[in-house]
Amino acid sequence: MSAEPAPAAATAPPEQAPGPEPPAGGGEAAEHRALVLTGFGGYEKVKVQARRGGGPRPGEVSVRVRACGLNFADLMARQGLYDRLPPPPVCPGMECAGTVRAIGDGVGDRQVGDKVMVLARSGLWQEVVNVPASHTFLMPEGMSFEEAAALLVNYITAYMILFDFGNLRPNQSVLIHMAAGGVGTAAIQLCKTVENVTIFGTASASKHEVLKESGVAHPIDYRTMDYAEEVRKISPKGVDIVLDPLGGSDTSKAFNLLKPMGKLITYGVANLLTGQKKNLMAMAKTWWNQFSINALQLLHHNKAVCGYHLGYMDEEHELVGGVVAKLINLYSQGKIKPKIDSVWPFDQVADAMRQMQEKKNVGKVILVPEAPKEESKKEEN
Repeated sequence: MSAEPAPAAATAPPEQAPGPEPPAGGGEAAEHRALVLTGFGGYEKVKVQARRGGGPRPGEVSVRVRACGLNFADLMARQGLYDRLPPPPVCPGMECAGTVRAIGDGVGDRQVGDKVMVLARSGLWQEVVNVPASHTFLMPEGMSFEEAAALLVNYITAYMILFDFGNLRPNQSVLIHMAAGGVGTAAIQLCKTVENVTIFGTASASKHEVLKESGVAHPIDYRTMDYAEEVRKISPKGVDIVLDPLGGSDTSKAFNLLKPMGKLITYGVANLLTGQKKNLMAMAKTWWNQFSINALQLLHHNKAVCGYHLGYMDEEHELVGGVVAKLINLYSQGKIKPKIDSVWPFDQVADAMRQMQEKKNVGKVILVPEAPKEESKKEEN
């Protein structure tokens, strides 16, 4: 990722705000709809608003957005718990997919009509966005816009924590928390590309059958069982890799579940989210129980602890681009396929966020601008 697209805040100057290019022959730029975080708090803080903007600047492309991804970081951002989002009013959204509709000066590797996936720090929950061309990736043949909006954040995260940090190899075992979520389903599919990997996955009981079908050998209901005890019953020595999006005391449990030479990769603090609004008690409890270890203790344990945050990969174009190329190759081979839980129009963003925050989803939650059907058909032809 490089610099974020121009913010969609109401305070942004016209030349900064992402939006459509001016109509031919001059005149005012057309309006487009955007989801705007108006302040920190509950679901009602994200509202559909009208925005105006100019055309793409040098190095940018203008994209007609067809689908957007909803991520856990977006839920935390709404509560003021995500430090990579500019202050409100601001347009959230780290990933989307759509069609290139205009090209800025100096862009040679994109054409009008290209179907692209977009990755940015924020600003993508809009009908039209202007983004640096380096933020865009060509969609592979046969991929839907919904799948494309579900690929980048979850699969880049899952790939890098499993393979770059985790060094996953045949015959190893992995514990995946929130296994039915976006990163969880991506991680399960990626584990299946390696021979004889045993997957433990935590999720509510209603999701266990789906998890078994997808390749989880041992689904565990974290709500009614101590997942650490359940893992030990099956694998007394523990596991080789733990993916930890939870934080707090769960990170300590994860470290203790590692075999010698095992790796813990922590990539989130989902335990902070206990309701619609920021919960100071949950924050205090999570930070009080936060895992801490010094280098000397690590020596004695023969274990590794890694931290991962895609939001801080802004300038790592080659690194992230290389991972995306590998993911597109895996998709084209039929080895991975984003699982879509549900698709919600912008007007129902509160219901979409609730679906994810209450952990009802199996797979990715997608937002769509709800463009007119006639226009959609024209762009597909």
